[in-house]
Amino acid sequence: MKEYILPCRDLVVHPEMTVPIYIDNPVSIDAIETAASKRQRVILAPQHSAAYPSSAGDIYEYGTIGEIAQILRMPDGAIHAVVRTTCVVQLTDITVANGVFSARITEIPMGNDAGDSRTIQLREKIFDTIQAMANFRKFKIDKLRNVIQNYPMPAFVDSIIQTTELDTDTAVKILITQSWYEKMVLLFEQVRLMYETSKVEENINRRISMQMEQGRREAILQEKMRAIQKEMGEDDEETDAVSMRKKIEKSPMPADVKEKAMSEWKRMRSVSPMSNEGGLIKTYLDELLSMPWGKSDKSKIDISAARTILDSEHSGMRPVKERILEHIAVMKKTGSLKGSILCFVGAPGVGKTSLCKSIAAALGRKYHRISLGGVSDEAHFRGHRKTYIGSQPGRIMDALKRAKANNPVIVLDEIDKMGRDWRGDPESALLEILDPEQNKAFRDHYLEVDFDLSNVLFIATANSLNMSSALKDRMEIIEIPGYSEDEKVQIAREHLIGRAAKDTGWNMENITIDDDAIRHIIRKYTAESGVRQLQREIAAILRRRLLENDGEDTPTEFTIQKIDDLLSLQQSAGFSKRIGFGVNL
Repeated sequence: MKEYILPCRDLVVHPEMTVPIYIDNPVSIDAIETAASKRQRVILAPQHSAAYPSSAGDIYEYGTIGEIAQILRMPDGAIHAVVRTTCVVQLTDITVANGVFSARITEIPMGNDAGDSRTIQLREKIFDTIQAMANFRKFKIDKLRNVIQNYPMPAFVDSIIQTTELDTDTAVKILITQSWYEKMVLLFEQVRLMYETSKVEENINRRISMQMEQGRREAILQEKMRAIQKEMGEDDEETDAVSMRKKIEKSPMPADVKEKAMSEWKRMRSVSPMSNEGGLIKTYLDELLSMPWGKSDKSKIDISAARTILDSEHSGMRPVKERILEHIAVMKKTGSLKGSILCFVGAPGVGKTSLCKSIAAALGRKYHRISLGGVSDEAHFRGHRKTYIGSQPGRIMDALKRAKANNPVIVLDEIDKMGRDWRGDPESALLEILDPEQNKAFRDHYLEVDFDLSNVLFIATANSLNMSSALKDRMEIIEIPGYSEDEKVQIAREHLIGRAAKDTGWNMENITIDDDAIRHIIRKYTAESGVRQLQREIAAILRRRLLENDGEDTPTEFTIQKIDDLLSLQQSAGFSKRIGFGVNL
């Protein structure tokens, strides 16, 4: 025989309970009245849906069966019913007729371990956890204490489930568990998880409350301090504002830039100093004042001195150095930088970046390098709008600020490795920067004022000519070929050995190495256009010799045999040799 089902929303009831139920749904009223008229029991089954279920799938396949003890009809048509639950059942063959559900039931037996010591101990742990959680959540601990002391196990489990408001899936899982100990285990897991979550939430809330309280305290103290300073005639805020205005008035910035700065200064005075806007405006004015308006390196161009510097720092490369000197001669004659932008193209290690440093030294100007490898955002050059969080000027303006002059040498390194993506096209900004007709009024998005870049000497470097035609058209390409073997020997003799000795702590007087030994290193251990690998190998033999002599640099002649012995030791120690290609440092 089938039993009638009374669907219950968010209600899972254990057996051996007397449950008062308020029913105002007409279909549910028909179901309980029909069951009462036929003197049948009723199944209290939880439902999946929030609304009244419409199909068998909307009802859980487990529930609690009980006898209808009392029905009280209210004047508004609703019913107050009292049901005494008896056992847990599994529902099968659920059907619905005129909205009333019925099903066949199979009783799920329950073990008799409620009085076991381990079950009682778990019950006490659950209560202790609930009591500890009362500091975080508003539980009625006094009533729960009575449950622990006086209620039987079903009432305890049901009260904990209702008090902690466990979700229906978990409550049903506990309901169908056939051992009271296992029920306690599942219940303890849920209560413990709820306790740990509540503890984390409480810590977060306490931290936020402390921060807010600290912020209010600091604001009150700052207001009091300002009031005291004002009474004493020492208002620092007013002093800072006056100092900022004097800096703006004395700054050599152009008239339109000064007008913009004064406008921002007036806005700063009108907003609260404690607001974010006030801090942003002050930062903007500091950036504007830190730019090198009208500040230039005034060193005189000396072509003979420039030639001496280039020859002393770079061996060979005569055509390249002559082209650089031609460029410097034109600068000296015209007094301006109008003309071609130089772009050094060559394999890694041939001396492109060091040439740029030598040019800056020859001109007596500041040197700044900007690496463009992987740059794909236009904001790298133009900066961010100052309304954005974390906004800042572009790298060109930052380089000028660091150089503290408006005519430094800025090296655009690895210009061929510049990218492009959805954030913008950095090449278009770079084309404007390199164009002498446009860079007179370069506008950074953060500063929002024009800055004259025509005094800046831009030099680019690249490993290949893998660039757009527009970019190559802006520059004069100077290809730096690889060194011959004789040139490498000369470079090693004049520069690399001394540099390796300095890096490893050797005294140059203790190093003896002839040209044949250097040629042996070049032929056997390097295969590149530049000299970086050669420098590494020279440093390697000096390190290995130091290791043999317990860190002492005794006089040593590095013969071909000695070099092979030392470098073979390094190879056997597991160091890989990069042979056959140039390697960027």
